[in-house]
Amino acid sequence: MSVANPPAPALQLRGVTKTFDGPTPVHALRDVDLIVEQGELVAIAGPSGSGKSTLLNVIGTLDRPTTGSVEIEGSDAAKLSDRELAGLRSQRIGFVFQHFNLLGGMSATDNVATGMLYQGRRAAERRREARTVLGRVGLGHRLDAKPATLSGGERQRVAIARALVGDPALVLADEPTGNLDSSTSEEIIDLLLGLNAEGTTILVITHDNELAGRMPRQVRVRDGRVAA
Repeated sequence: MSVANPPAPALQLRGVTKTFDGPTPVHALRDVDLIVEQGELVAIAGPSGSGKSTLLNVIGTLDRPTTGSVEIEGSDAAKLSDRELAGLRSQRIGFVFQHFNLLGGMSATDNVATGMLYQGRRAAERRREARTVLGRVGLGHRLDAKPATLSGGERQRVAIARALVGDPALVLADEPTGNLDSSTSEEIIDLLLGLNAEGTTILVITHDNELAGRMPRQVRVRDGRVAA
């Protein structure tokens, strides 16, 4: 009787370093090892200058490590061409930004549909899935609203929906409550917890210890290393 192989982790870093050259080289990441299993919700926390933003860029394949490997569902990003890397990023990684990064002239539906622009899917299909995901994040009643008419919390929900379309392997949320008041922040945290309970793998990058403490697992970064 054959035994099925376990699924690859959503993310695995092995010996990752990142050095920025200059008169005095900056070692932003130093020998980072990290595994995030499918279905986890993890906070990557650390103060300014700790290396967490560089780590976000490397995990998100926006920047290549100097040494080491970054694997998304078992695919080593270091071995991919720039074109292949862009394809991996557009199909397997969703991004949520502190400043929302929504297009002001587009409706909520069309903003979310842009998350699938490079997946080769027809416009009608993209918009149909966008409407479905907006319903998941509690915005089924604001499908046609433009960003200027939405509250900060609603705009972040649109941004989260955009990250979710296409069912990525990993959602990276960079300071997702950084521009929100405390009450709205609680709503967004509850939303992330709920999405994770449905099976979405999420990494929250933050300097907010209170936010990090609400996550089931915390990874502390200091001086370019995983400290705890």
